Amino acid sequence: MRSVKTGLLVPCFLAMCMNLMAASASDLLARGYAAMPAPQEVRLGPADFEFGPAWRVELGSGVLPGDAAAQSLQDDLLSRFHVTLGASGARKVIRLSIRSGSVKPGPAVGKDKAEVAEQAYRLELAQSAITVEANAGAGLFYGVQTLLQLLKPRDGKLWLPEAEIADWPDLGLRHIYWDDAHHLERLDDLKRAIRQAAFFKINGFAIKLEGHFQFRSAPAVVEPYALTPAEFQELTDYGLHYYVQVVPYLDGPAHIGFILKHPEYAGLRAFPDSNYEMCVTNPDSYKLLEGMFQDLIDANKGGKYFYLSTDEPYYLGMADNSQCQEARHAKELGSPGKLFAEFAAKAGTYLHDRGRTVFFWGEYPMKPADVPSLPSFLVNGETYGPSFDPLFRERGLRQMIYTSSEGEEQLFPDYFILPAARRLHADYSGTPRIAENFDKISFDTARRDSDLIGEVNAGWADMGLHPETFWLGYAASASAGWHPGVPDPRESMSVFYPLFYGPGASAMDRAYQLLSEQAQFWSDSWERTPSTSRKPIWGNSEGIFSPPQPAHDQTLPLPPAPSDDLSYGSSWSRENARRLELTGEAIARNDALIGILNTNLLSARFNHYNLEVLLAIARICRQNLNMLQAIGRIDRNLREADEKKLKDPGDAVAAVDRALEEAQGILLERNQVFQEAETTWYKSWLPRVPSANGRTFLHELDDVKDHLPDRTVDMSYLIYRQLLLPFGDWVNQITQARNRFAAAHGIAAKSGDFDWTHYRGVRSVVR
Repeated sequence: MRSVKTGLLVPCFLAMCMNLMAASASDLLARGYAAMPAPQEVRLGPADFEFGPAWRVELGSGVLPGDAAAQSLQDDLLSRFHVTLGASGARKVIRLSIRSGSVKPGPAVGKDKAEVAEQAYRLELAQSAITVEANAGAGLFYGVQTLLQLLKPRDGKLWLPEAEIADWPDLGLRHIYWDDAHHLERLDDLKRAIRQAAFFKINGFAIKLEGHFQFRSAPAVVEPYALTPAEFQELTDYGLHYYVQVVPYLDGPAHIGFILKHPEYAGLRAFPDSNYEMCVTNPDSYKLLEGMFQDLIDANKGGKYFYLSTDEPYYLGMADNSQCQEARHAKELGSPGKLFAEFAAKAGTYLHDRGRTVFFWGEYPMKPADVPSLPSFLVNGETYGPSFDPLFRERGLRQMIYTSSEGEEQLFPDYFILPAARRLHADYSGTPRIAENFDKISFDTARRDSDLIGEVNAGWADMGLHPETFWLGYAASASAGWHPGVPDPRESMSVFYPLFYGPGASAMDRAYQLLSEQAQFWSDSWERTPSTSRKPIWGNSEGIFSPPQPAHDQTLPLPPAPSDDLSYGSSWSRENARRLELTGEAIARNDALIGILNTNLLSARFNHYNLEVLLAIARICRQNLNMLQAIGRIDRNLREADEKKLKDPGDAVAAVDRALEEAQGILLERNQVFQEAETTWYKSWLPRVPSANGRTFLHELDDVKDHLPDRTVDMSYLIYRQLLLPFGDWVNQITQARNRFAAAHGIAAKSGDFDWTHYRGVRSVVR
């Protein structure tokens, strides 16, 4: 790690700390101190010193009483450490000051040097005085966040190291993508997320709302719960106070099934039978987008940016039908990529002319030869390697490095990877998210080839994950964007846990490993099968399907039902031996996971709601494991009934009844776990309902993308695969066989239907 340059030192501090030594992020950790992102330059002194109410704040030049840094210092000391700073007469002082040019940033790859300088700060920590100095308000705020992060409780006191820190970001923009396409947080919870982002020096909050915003220009798309323009402006203003830009995000021309599913907009489709992509040669497409752009801009005053998500326009330039003639125009322009550039220019110009920096995805169908057709005011939200990136730079387009905390994982991101030896299926090739993102941001060839200005990390909600699961990925990616290459990804993860959960948190790294593995086994323990529960998929990235092809669901092999004489010829236990073996191993790990999470609910100081979400996920995984084992016991009970049917019909029926009790237990546990998860989710989410506030949700699935939350209107997507499983029919067949055998032997029948698809309590119970 680089040490602080002499020119950055304040003379009196240098004289006082002659013994300061260059320190790395690992040196800070070795001393028991955590900061995330890791500061650029650190010199540690030989001693630690006590911090507490004996200290007071002194607002120096450029700092007003309502300044976010001063407010954050007072508020967070109270909320995080129960410390109230002393009055004006207190002997020890924390000096906050803003002076333009007072902190000179070191080397940074970010080309916007003014942006980097505004975020730079110097933090001096000494026995009698703490100084936070910056060129601008953002830098002062970040210096205070580092100060707050470094405070270490020990023996009932708070401690800080003697140190001098000079810090600045390598990349001026560190954005996260917050996906509210399939749910909507309550306003206060969105604010909480923004404040959490600011703590980790994230300065962009790109939020995808889709129908969860009340568009005046497109009222048909507005869902039952949606932010009002006034609420979006309130969120924007809140973010600005903490130096976080709330950034509107709108897809186009693709990924807009939420628009094109409505009859009012079906005429804008590129293909009449697909709601995925709009026709870019139809002037009305631009009128619609411009109206929606303006609605978002009007509710985002003070915002600088806009994400025009040109993501995955698979079929651009292919349409040649009665309502869209893109193919002809693409040929006139010279290529589908040039048609893409024309769309980006037309849509982007509207935003650019209204003062917005426009982020887009300069991807397929673009080829290197198409890059000169793009307007230079666009910012590419991705990098594409040596064949593209130098051409974007030559054209004058700046770029962001793109990473993600989530793609298509279910329940929990791939922070760790389940070993192949503990998998039922061997075809999984996941990569640990933190290491992958760290490498991409720190060592991507775009650092050499592009005009980089920032990085963006996406937490996609395609599989319905709770965004509380993304914070490790968000913080670690922003950390790499601030200080690439430092620290090692595993150290970065280790630093995250005490900062996020508080110093009382324990074994959270192990909890995240277990959660990652449990979620992967939750998926791996079932089989993949063509779906008959939703309409077929119209096409994918490789082209249009003719005819449309089925999507996929998950299913489980169930044992057969016995015959009317309780004969039971089943090879289920042999065929599923490996599944049951792995399930037994996973249960032991689930016990450990739930134990760790419960312990931290008692000991962790911060983000208890996050722990509640993680515990709900652990219980969803546990219900699946218990179900698998219970099916195994049902199989054994039915075999036992077969063995006893001739010798003791009463014992045979009793064995079947034990099997039915197991099935009833599966249903009861599933419904209880689901309702607990729904209750937990709804502490921060507004309800997913078919109608509310005078609006009705049009439940029409995307023709191309199969996003799991879209499958249901409510939260039952969490148990969707179980609802599809013909478990109820199977149990009812067992019950019928049992009753026919019982009737033949003078044994009372068991009444009632087993209603597997009812998930809000148990409406009908087999007795």
